[in-house]
Amino acid sequence: MTPIVLASQSPRRKELLRRVGIPFQVFVPDVDEHCDLPAAQAVALLSARKASACAPHFPGRFILAADTLVSLENRALGKPGTPEEAFRMLSALSGHTHQVMTGVSVLSPTGEAHTAVDITAVTFAAIPEAELRAYIATGEPMDKAGAYGIQGRAGLWVTHLDGCDSSVIGLPLYLVRRLLLDAGYSFPA
Repeated sequence: MTPIVLASQSPRRKELLRRVGIPFQVFVPDVDEHCDLPAAQAVALLSARKASACAPHFPGRFILAADTLVSLENRALGKPGTPEEAFRMLSALSGHTHQVMTGVSVLSPTGEAHTAVDITAVTFAAIPEAELRAYIATGEPMDKAGAYGIQGRAGLWVTHLDGCDSSVIGLPLYLVRRLLLDAGYSFPA
């Protein structure tokens, strides 16, 4: 079976695909990730933009792309640029419920596009400042939307999750399956 093309360098997305046995190869397209749309629309557009940028390099292949944002009170939180920005993001999330929005796009070998968005609500306990600073010092928050990874130390703060845990990690597997099937992909028996 020819591997799908994953338009992402995210180690979390790669691990999720490995975990469920979907063969893939990675190609990271050069894509403008600036978008002023609301978070749910932005992740749909950005995932589609990434998939489309791969298409000329891999004609006749299945292409999978994703984009994740954290949204708190309709304000999108991307990846922090500095430790202080990570602290501001995590302080805002502390003791509150936020949404993690992941857009997923699949291009079929014929170029047909399939895009959908998962929205999962995540509630954090109140987190003491010293704990936030210690977490930031690990460097873990710096490459993650909303400045945290639920699969790491920040998972200790989650009091409630309403939705898909793999979406919060960066790739809603149920949605990947659905979109791949819609695009004509055949899962191994």
